[in-house]
Amino acid sequence: MNAAIHYRISASRPETHIFEVELTIAKPEPDGQRLALPNWIPGSYMIRDFSRHLLRVQAFDSAGQSVGLHKTGKSDWQCAPIVGPLRVCYEVYAWDLSVRGAHLDQTHGFFNGTSVFLAVVGQEHLPHEVSIERPAGDTANWQVATSLPRLGAAPLGFGRYHAESYDALIDHPVEMGTFTHAVFTACGVEHEVAITGRHRADMDRLLHDLEKICTEQIRLFGEPAPFSRYVFLVTAVGNGYGGLEHRASTALLCSRDDLPAPGEPAVNPGDRYKSFLGLCSHEYFHSWNVKRIKPAAFIPYDLRAETPTTLLWAFEGITSYYDDLILARAGLISPQSYLELLAQQITRHLRTPGRFVQSVSDSSLDAWTKYYRQDENSPNAIVSYYVKGAMIALCLDLLIREKSAGRYSLDTLMQRLWRDFGQTGRGVEEGDIEAIAAQLCSDPLTGFWQNALRGTDELPLPELLTARGVQWTLRASESLADTGGKPASDSRVRASLGVKMQNADGGVQLQVVFSGGAAQLAGLSAGDVIIAVDGLRTNVAGLERLLATLRPGKRIELHAFRRDELLTVGVVLGEPVADTCVLQLPDDTQARQQVENWILGR
Repeated sequence: MNAAIHYRISASRPETHIFEVELTIAKPEPDGQRLALPNWIPGSYMIRDFSRHLLRVQAFDSAGQSVGLHKTGKSDWQCAPIVGPLRVCYEVYAWDLSVRGAHLDQTHGFFNGTSVFLAVVGQEHLPHEVSIERPAGDTANWQVATSLPRLGAAPLGFGRYHAESYDALIDHPVEMGTFTHAVFTACGVEHEVAITGRHRADMDRLLHDLEKICTEQIRLFGEPAPFSRYVFLVTAVGNGYGGLEHRASTALLCSRDDLPAPGEPAVNPGDRYKSFLGLCSHEYFHSWNVKRIKPAAFIPYDLRAETPTTLLWAFEGITSYYDDLILARAGLISPQSYLELLAQQITRHLRTPGRFVQSVSDSSLDAWTKYYRQDENSPNAIVSYYVKGAMIALCLDLLIREKSAGRYSLDTLMQRLWRDFGQTGRGVEEGDIEAIAAQLCSDPLTGFWQNALRGTDELPLPELLTARGVQWTLRASESLADTGGKPASDSRVRASLGVKMQNADGGVQLQVVFSGGAAQLAGLSAGDVIIAVDGLRTNVAGLERLLATLRPGKRIELHAFRRDELLTVGVVLGEPVADTCVLQLPDDTQARQQVENWILGR
């Protein structure tokens, strides 16, 4: 052990879901060493209080004698002064099967450093080492997948790893177990894929498609890539979806049926696999946009407290714009298939009444208290900085192309951000993106920015898309499963109840009651369970079939439970809202070429 700060992480009884951690500090602070654990993890803007999972925190000197240690806050500890090395031992309960925390059982182990590594306050800038030990039990075939640099450990092996600082240490998640492992190369950089969980993925197809995505993104920002090795850590489960970016890796959670099955079409694969590729593309794009091109508020990260910024619309929204766009540029989906995905994203935006209530700048600021803490009224009260941010990025891309006569695009803006901020370590301040766009457009775009970022009026999506040649159509939703993107299959006018709903024991539970809709006007609320319509028992499928046969203005009588009280409510059904977007390539050959040039980045 050579580093000033060294961790050893092990598990003597994986079935208890407990990691055992030993932290050795060569030179503790003379007046007593302080220790702290992060309260949030970069990329997930919510206080998560990881310290609640720490158990039995104890400290010892080099002779094994106990050293005084007491807790000074929810995630802070103070050790008594000692001379010589300090050893701190503790346990971490790991039963969070997500991309943000730590998980351990007899089948595998996973952890983010923010969940398991106490920071040595005042020495975070020093080199750190970690010894990852093989868990006890039937683990002879287990391997380790991580982007942490090896320090004696064999490839995929247990052993010693290192990081140049604490900030680096906690930015390389670790997976251990009997995962499927494969390697591909993109622009000369080795990329690894480790899939934990039972699956039947066509690995050759997956590697082929990821190589195309990664190559496209590296070339967008310019070679060389900002990492020498990259790792996709994938956990396949029965039902799940999520991702979290890191500087040289990503942690992904997916349903096993999202992975490519043998025989997927070469272009335009099934929706589930297409969605998974979009997730991979999104998290990989973050390697530049947020991991290195950062808001000034994140330099350095303060992982102890909320760190608000108005710029999440750019770091998540622009990334959300590019994730599917990259699939088209990589040749994995057709331009028309891309327009369908974009129309679905526009549909999600149009189905959020909160876009008229909250600006996207405020949405970014409120991520900690509103976006990550949503309730039944959130669609009426907030706007997503992911989705509206992507809409702003779309508008900005088309505006830059239009005003620069095709010389520049959003690609140019991202390349400038990479050159001026990502490669220099300087943080992006509010107004910096607007200033770069003004230079590229020879126009400050004052009115656009004022409304797009700080206002709540509709964005000029139809105007900009139709000017580019895209055929724009809005129609009413045909069912709960209708996510948009495709033309209507039924021309009938369908009455609207103005809710999102799901099956519940004995009836239909209202998940969201939209502002101004028929259900809200009649006095129904989220959480109410409709058990009958006009005296007949119902469920979601039955209620949808009924609404498809009725016309706006029709009055129906609903019987519903609110908690354990029965209500009888008369509802006058409303007009359907044209909130479902369809985008199509134009028929004209020249106009079609113009649209494809934009999509394919020409």
